[in-house]
Amino acid sequence: MEKYRIVFFGSPDFAIPPIEGLYENENLIAVVTQPDKPQGRGLKTLPCAVKKWALEKGIYVLDPQKIKGNVEFFKILKELAPDLIVVCAYGKILPKEVLEIPRFGCWNIHASLLPKYRGASPINWAILQGEKETGITIMLMDEGLDTGPILLQKKVSIEPEDNALTLAQKLSDLGKEAILEAIELHKKGLLKPIPQPEEGASYAPLLKKEDGFFTFKEPAWFIERKVRAFVPWPTAYTYIQGKILKVYKAKALESENNTPGEILRINQEGILVGTSQGALLLIEVQPEGKKRMSAFEFACGKRLKPGDLLT
Repeated sequence: MEKYRIVFFGSPDFAIPPIEGLYENENLIAVVTQPDKPQGRGLKTLPCAVKKWALEKGIYVLDPQKIKGNVEFFKILKELAPDLIVVCAYGKILPKEVLEIPRFGCWNIHASLLPKYRGASPINWAILQGEKETGITIMLMDEGLDTGPILLQKKVSIEPEDNALTLAQKLSDLGKEAILEAIELHKKGLLKPIPQPEEGASYAPLLKKEDGFFTFKEPAWFIERKVRAFVPWPTAYTYIQGKILKVYKAKALESENNTPGEILRINQEGILVGTSQGALLLIEVQPEGKKRMSAFEFACGKRLKPGDLLT
């Protein structure tokens, strides 16, 4: 069976398993990715994960600063004559000029079961909303925001201990499986685009730092979801004595008649804190200006004791 000529658009680590699958099984002719950006504490200008991977493999890389109205970029893409453009966490909306270039259109690997969680942060918002399952949608792209016809969907469970990092890894691997399956079905003439229903559509906007903020006046179960949803960024955080305390791991427990913010128990498991509904066991935290540490270590350093208020 013929191998499709594919141009891949993607940027972060999430896109690596899918691009590896395409590289191994199809004819990956070029990669389009984000330009190098300052990263890390030293703010060195470094390539994103997909660009680094592509350069190591000797694949032709394009990293335009902008796509909209970029006539030179459109010309190069047309000359590449791709059968298919595959997009996975690229980070920019593709204009009509790009969508019309490939023979079989542009397919997006989206990390939700569309029409739920259209937008930039579907993994985080699915956890925050308490979804029990999510998945990958392979979608034929149109000019809207994740509104194109569905080509294929695959589901995965969201386990109680999953956070945004562990769920992203599951979905990234599932994305590889889904895109290869969709291509095989397409080659056999068995892939039928199904329009997205508007019923049940929801949005997962780009995360902001303030999304991670919480107080102990919120229910424990909701704070725990924030902790799981917002790792590694923006991270769930609150203020203790005017300083930020980031929370990387926590667990909601049943407990009645608590004062929000009151320490109920301290042991090696962590700090158990009352909330408006239930109690929250803080397990791993990071005080402002310090390294990550166990909540028990934090409590010892601050000389906290049961009955104290974390405010």
